[in-house]
Amino acid sequence: MSELWASPYFGIALSILAFWAGEKLQKKLKSPFCNPLLIAILIIVIILLVFDIPYDSYNEGGAVINMFLAPATACLAVSIYTKLQLLKENAIPILVGCTAGSLSSMGSVYVLCKLFGLDEAMTASLLPKSITTPIAVEVCQTHGGIVPVTVIAVIFTGILGSILAPYLIKLFRVKNPITAGLAIGACSHAVGTSKAIELGETEGAMSGLAIGVCGILTVIISMVLL
Repeated sequence: MSELWASPYFGIALSILAFWAGEKLQKKLKSPFCNPLLIAILIIVIILLVFDIPYDSYNEGGAVINMFLAPATACLAVSIYTKLQLLKENAIPILVGCTAGSLSSMGSVYVLCKLFGLDEAMTASLLPKSITTPIAVEVCQTHGGIVPVTVIAVIFTGILGSILAPYLIKLFRVKNPITAGLAIGACSHAVGTSKAIELGETEGAMSGLAIGVCGILTVIISMVLL
């Protein structure tokens, strides 16, 4: 069995099947709290614990999937291109909105880390929680953070954003699709963008745009804060 677990195909197959099961469960229950990514994580963790499978063995295949994360994020440019005219017409509001989102996200984390007495490594790990994983990991490593903590923070933020986004949009009566998309992308990166795409084409395009803009802003702001 150890030879099976050590194969990269094991990690790849387990990840795909776990996410497939998460999607099926979400469609059946029709609840935003049944996030496919969250369910997949729980399934994988349970299987690894029950069968005493080393994480390093699973990650042989997980690393292969992770390799496609950056290209998949870059593919969001397609939806942005379809809304290029809309982007040109609202360039300043979009830039101001993304800046406000990045500042509020990073500022709140920085203040809380200082209040709770967390060290610089932990602060650097949590600061890029609202941007996509490839950029967040680079920011973390540049400032001496702890990469696993950053990855967990990014995943948790994305899942929480995708779950709460529809409710918050209704609660605050956000009618403008550009505003809704930018807000989702600025706070919950690619995972939230998948929910924004479900809400509408414009929301998805603006959310994808916010990922790139907020990623750049986070790199710049982190140089000032850390």
